[in-house]
Amino acid sequence: MLSFHNVVRTDFEAVNQLIIDELYSDVTLVENIGQYLVEAGGKRLRPLLVLLGANALGYSGTNHLKLAAIIEFIHTATLLHDDVVDMSELRRGRPTANANWGNAPSVLVGDFLYSRAFQMMVAIGNMDIMSILSNTTNVISEGEVQQLVNAKDPNVSEENYFKVINKKTAALFEAACETSMVLCNATDKQRQAFAAYGSSLGLAFQLVDDALDYEGDAQALGKNVGDDLAEGKPTLPLIYTMNHGTAAEKDLVANAIRNGSVEHLNEIVALVKSTGGLKYTHEQAAHHVQRAKDSLLELPKSDYRDAMEDLANFAINRDR
Repeated sequence: MLSFHNVVRTDFEAVNQLIIDELYSDVTLVENIGQYLVEAGGKRLRPLLVLLGANALGYSGTNHLKLAAIIEFIHTATLLHDDVVDMSELRRGRPTANANWGNAPSVLVGDFLYSRAFQMMVAIGNMDIMSILSNTTNVISEGEVQQLVNAKDPNVSEENYFKVINKKTAALFEAACETSMVLCNATDKQRQAFAAYGSSLGLAFQLVDDALDYEGDAQALGKNVGDDLAEGKPTLPLIYTMNHGTAAEKDLVANAIRNGSVEHLNEIVALVKSTGGLKYTHEQAAHHVQRAKDSLLELPKSDYRDAMEDLANFAINRDR
């Protein structure tokens, strides 16, 4: 367990148990895939944000546990669908659900997780939370569709790239933070500030993820280096490289994106380093981490706020 989990260890363990309990289904395949996903672990950062936010404002009920599980179910559903769309075979160092069971069961279990999340939202009974999360799931879907449209298009702009990662990644981080503030009846300033923290943190995480695809270690990452390129994803390291490389270098990267090819992966990895693509991507991540930290000043000083700052630092100092 990472250091920023420690301050909410008891709550975190309760959420893990709740996730297992809520995966119950009369359909064995649903439970089998659900348990497989739970066992895969992961940092569970989005539900962690709910727990940190609620505790930072002294929340004393149990709905924050349900809310954390809801956020994790929504996230896991998106991963199941993403892996099918991307035809991914590896996640967190293990075969993906679609690699083990096929595309159809993965999509349908993803749908089950979405619907279970909304059942749990109804149980909480807060219309503000339901509004935020229903809007967020819609935004995430838009982001995923736009990413699909952008695939194998080397002309995607930096602005377009940021619009996509705002929707597909940052939106759920933001929603986790904002809904935790709603649960606590926080002030408007606190709600806006913690939502901004989540959004900035989500952007930083995605930026580092995209950088790691060209500098990480496959064993540490839990996926293959160059997977984004194989899927023809025009991420920021590649966009910057095409904008700042020579005409020949731009053509090399553009053709690799257009064809979803890793034939020249080693050469492209060298290019994103030599042109400054990786450096620029990390600088952008650091910028958003600083914005996240600045947003925390609206919350009362506590061990929970310190953990949020540690989490922001972790976002840019990790190898997976």
